[in-house]
Amino acid sequence: MPVTERVAIFLSFSGDGGVEHMMLNLAAAMARLGVGVDLVRARAEGGHAKSLPEGVRTVDLGTRHSWSSMGPLARYLRRERPTALLAAKDRANRAAIRAARLAGGDTRVAVRLGNNLSQALQGRSRLRRWLRTLPMRRAYRRADAVIAVSRGVAEDTAAVTGLPREAIHVLPNPVVTPELAERAAAEPDHPWLREPGDGPVILAVGRLNRQKDFPTLLRAFARLREHEAARLILLGEGPQRAELETLIKTLGLEEAVSLPGFAANPYPAMARADLFVLSCAWEGSPNALTEALALGTPAVATDCPSGPREILGDGRYGELVAMGDDAALAEAMARTLAHPPDRAHLQAAAERYRDTASAWAYLDVLGVTPPHPEPRPD
Repeated sequence: MPVTERVAIFLSFSGDGGVEHMMLNLAAAMARLGVGVDLVRARAEGGHAKSLPEGVRTVDLGTRHSWSSMGPLARYLRRERPTALLAAKDRANRAAIRAARLAGGDTRVAVRLGNNLSQALQGRSRLRRWLRTLPMRRAYRRADAVIAVSRGVAEDTAAVTGLPREAIHVLPNPVVTPELAERAAAEPDHPWLREPGDGPVILAVGRLNRQKDFPTLLRAFARLREHEAARLILLGEGPQRAELETLIKTLGLEEAVSLPGFAANPYPAMARADLFVLSCAWEGSPNALTEALALGTPAVATDCPSGPREILGDGRYGELVAMGDDAALAEAMARTLAHPPDRAHLQAAAERYRDTASAWAYLDVLGVTPPHPEPRPD
């Protein structure tokens, strides 16, 4: 079928993060709706760089950084003249805005923000914060659209950039894909999930870093273990591994906590765990939490800025506790294990994060009409 309009999605693939994952999901969903999609990469490293959605054209600019890609991106825009350019991550956002001005033409430029910047900059000097946010204040007013992944990120973006809150679009991440259930049906790697054992299995997924605040989760888990023979799996890798391993030993949890590292497919574990826990200090819209709900797994989360409260419907789909409060987190975990919510009730919470619904929302903002769309979600 002929393609009438084309969307370029621009970002740097520099790791195995959620931004790359979500943009691949979005590209695939747009392509299924009949839109031509170019995945334009400033850099192509990490596990997600090898995942190329069907029907999506990949354009590698041959650069190492978003900022050095401005010239090649401008040349691409002059040559291909896509209807819209969507950038993700702040440096790529600013490079895209500048490249579009260099290229001329009428390509509509949208930028996407996926995290709570103010929280991430806490503890930095005033000068460091100013140097980080000033370029955003100058650049983002030149974008045709600014997109945030949650209401909290939109409010933070407005505060950081000086843009009016009503000028920032809140669009759901394309988390729930047709492949999610299929990937979750695979045999789990971890023996605690393959063989019935004593006590429930709790799962957490994320990079082992300050943002995820796994020390609070470990202290909460130690409290839970005082009256519940539970086990905890932390899927992820990162700079805090040694610190977390030391804390596990200090708490006497060596036999009850497993750190198997990064999992390319965490969904068999997510679907079979008795409880999913998110203990973050800040977020944008935590995809792993949404995925757990989509697979029907009960969840507990910290009420961090931003996203968990929106995903969990102000607590209707899972308990929310204060950040850093290990006692409250332990109590919420115990209550949820004792009285897990209905599976269908949890899955209903994830419907707005289905990839097709997200693709429609993005295309509306980008001003692109699919030529032969699937039925539009309600």
